[in-house]
Amino acid sequence: MHCSSNAARPLRLRPLLAALALVPALAVLSGPVSAQDADALAKKLSNPVAALISVPFQYNYDDGYANGGYRHTLNIQPVAPFSISPEWNVISRTILPVAYQEDVIPGTDQAGLGDLTQSFFFSPKETGPSGIVWGIGPALLVPTGTDDLGADTWGAGPTFVVLRQDASWTFGALVNHLSDIAGSGSRRRDISNTFVQPFVAKAFTGGRTVAVNIESTYDWKASQWTVPLNLQYSKVSKLGSQMISYQGGVRAYLDGPRGEPDWGLRFSVTLLYPR
Repeated sequence: MHCSSNAARPLRLRPLLAALALVPALAVLSGPVSAQDADALAKKLSNPVAALISVPFQYNYDDGYANGGYRHTLNIQPVAPFSISPEWNVISRTILPVAYQEDVIPGTDQAGLGDLTQSFFFSPKETGPSGIVWGIGPALLVPTGTDDLGADTWGAGPTFVVLRQDASWTFGALVNHLSDIAGSGSRRRDISNTFVQPFVAKAFTGGRTVAVNIESTYDWKASQWTVPLNLQYSKVSKLGSQMISYQGGVRAYLDGPRGEPDWGLRFSVTLLYPR
């Protein structure tokens, strides 16, 4: 879908205003959760390889592109752990973007799916004396993109996460590298991207967490970093009988290609299924 009409301009504000209303609405509607349960779930949410089934719906708004462009993205990110032995889990993490953007490519609107990223982390069930938690495995890029929103190629590479948690702090980093391995067609793009995400989270009573991360990507083909810094607040709660976590935050781009966004917002609702 490509057009240059200004008729779609209201779309810039409507999803953003809806997201802005989401966090306070959830705070009003959500019910009580025991402090112990909320704190335990919040701690697991700060650990990318925790044994917790969760389904985050993460809305991102990015603005400040050249020519007044902007982008709405909903990332659907189910996480599921599987026991493969008494000592090991495999944690499946999926990211499927659904996007609408205007004037990111000047004079065009685009809407549809982005490429799916699938990661599998092999992680020990028990934490050693050092308190270090880690996981390692493969990552795969699946060309699900529509309307020129994907690379039109398969990609693969390694992924790794390491972190340490104590009573209230979590420190760690997640890294992956994806290179194209297959695909054909005029729209296919060669990719070689390294993703580096250092993160710090501070837990507070009542299932509340303040977190900072940098979701940086280095494009080896273009020799260019993209470095968004995210500051986020989240809280574990209950909506009816469903355990949830809701989150809100802001983003500033510290580095990126010319014409890319300057700032953004993030709002998430995560469905939780503790065992």
